[in-house]
Amino acid sequence: MIAVIQRVSSASVTIDQVVKSSIGKGLLVLVGIEDADNAEDIDWLAAKLVNLRIFEDDQGVMNVSVKDAAGDIIVVSQFTLQASTKKGNRPSYIKAAKPDVAIPLYNQFVKAVEVQLEKSVQTGEFGADMKVALLNDGPVTIIIDTKNKV
Repeated sequence: MIAVIQRVSSASVTIDQVVKSSIGKGLLVLVGIEDADNAEDIDWLAAKLVNLRIFEDDQGVMNVSVKDAAGDIIVVSQFTLQASTKKGNRPSYIKAAKPDVAIPLYNQFVKAVEVQLEKSVQTGEFGADMKVALLNDGPVTIIIDTKNKV
């Protein structure tokens, strides 16, 4: 799994001109799933995400997690994160999991994040044409690939 994590002052997901999800302070997480991903990847990434200390403490140092900051999270599935650009100019999405594999893994990931965060998580809609808006705070953007855990 690849996750692009953005610390935000606010974020929202709009589908067909209707706002599906919105948050204030928190994290917008774009997630790309591949066929090789499994429950271990889900659990590891969910724990890493919720405990990642990227919010500022009283001294202005990034030392507080989204959980400790009482922030919210929006998780959006984005298969294009699995793009291979090694050959030519047209990205290949051969590594991206097909919906029959990706949807259950995405749903498991959302549930795992909710367990770690101890509250509900906002989402996009798998496969929908989404308009994602955000006000990146910092800016702080971090990329995590579960295939590079060590």
